Amino acid sequence: MAELSVLLVDDEPLARRGLRQALSRHADVTVCGECRDGREAVAAIHSLRPHLVLLDVQMPELDGFGVIREVGAARMPAVVFVTAYDTFAVRAFDMHAVDYLVKPFADERFDEALQRARQRLRQGKAVELGRKLAALLADAAGPVVPAQGAGAIEPPPSEPARPGEPMDRLLVKVGTRSVLVPVADIDWIGADDYCVTLHVGDREHVLRESLAALESRLDAERFVRIHRSVIVNVERIRELHHDSPTETVVVLSTGQRLRVSRTRKDVLERRLGRAR
Repeated sequence: MAELSVLLVDDEPLARRGLRQALSRHADVTVCGECRDGREAVAAIHSLRPHLVLLDVQMPELDGFGVIREVGAARMPAVVFVTAYDTFAVRAFDMHAVDYLVKPFADERFDEALQRARQRLRQGKAVELGRKLAALLADAAGPVVPAQGAGAIEPPPSEPARPGEPMDRLLVKVGTRSVLVPVADIDWIGADDYCVTLHVGDREHVLRESLAALESRLDAERFVRIHRSVIVNVERIRELHHDSPTETVVVLSTGQRLRVSRTRKDVLERRLGRAR
C-alpha cells in the first residue's frame, strides 16, 4: 500500500489536532477527513472510503460503537479506537484483540497501533476484523446507555471514571526525576492538545493528560475552569478586570492575567461571590 488514508473522528477539536500531529510524522499517511460526531463519521466512511479510522469511543448522539452498527461491522475499514476510559478499554478491547489508544497516549504507543493497522491491511484481514468488531458490539451492549444521546457509553458503575476523592498531589517528570507537586501550590493550568502545563510560581511542569481528564480529578471547590483551555486555583485570584462589557480578565496573585470566556464568566463570579 503506497499511501494510507485515515479518517479522524473525535468530538473535541484539540483531540483531532493531536491525532493529526501524531500522523504528520508518517510520510505515507494522508488524513482524508475529520468528523466531529458519529453521524458525520458514518457519512464520511461511505463517501471517502478510508483505509483506517481513528474512532473516538465517547461522543454525543452516536458513539464509536454506534458508528460501527450503522456502517456494519463487516463493511468497516480498519479501526483504532480512542478512549479516555482506561479500565473500560482494557477490558473490552483486549478481550477481542481490537486496537485502541487511551488518552493521553505516548508517541510510541500511537506508532505501534498504526503499524499494526498497516500490517492488517497488507494481509487483507478484513473478514477477521469484521468478526472481532461484531463480537465486540455484542459484548458491549451492556455498557451502552442513552446518557448523552443515543448510544452514549459510560464506564461500569463499579469502576467510575471519576474517583470520589480529589487528589492532593501530582507526580510529574523533571528530566530524569519524578517530582511530587502539591495540588494546592498550583496557580493555574493551561492546555495544549493532549498535554497540560502546571504553573507553580515561576516553575512549569508538563503532564501528558487532557485538561478534561485532569479537571475530573481536581477539587471542584478549589479549581474553576475559566476558559476552554484554562483552569485556575481560586485562592490565587486577586482581581477581576472588566475590560469591556464582554471581556473579563482574571489577575492572579503572581500578576498573571488570564482571559475568562463569556460562557464561563457567570460560573466564576458565582464561585467568587458577585460584587455589590
